[in-house]
Amino acid sequence: MASDTQILKGLLEGCILKIVSENETYGYEICEKLIEYGFEAISESSVYPILIRLEKKKLLYSVMKKSPLGPMRKYYYLTDEGGEELKAFTVSWGKIKKNVDSVLEG
Repeated sequence: MASDTQILKGLLEGCILKIVSENETYGYEICEKLIEYGFEAISESSVYPILIRLEKKKLLYSVMKKSPLGPMRKYYYLTDEGGEELKAFTVSWGKIKKNVDSVLEG
């Protein structure tokens, strides 16, 4: 399906907001968590542009911190607006999932 990528981008924004809402985290760790959740085809080249976009929308903010393993890392945090967006995403996803399930179940 040609539009899989577009669908996935929108869903990934919501999933990333959820991951960041649970704890401070950095880009590579977000990628690893998405892979653990089953998004096997996800790469850093997909995630970092989304993080930049979410920061520009003021849904996330970041802080550079010293890493225990080397160079500084950019840690991401949810803003209040990001929390509201996450709530809206959760409601929208619930409705969309219910509708798609209804169609698929016939």
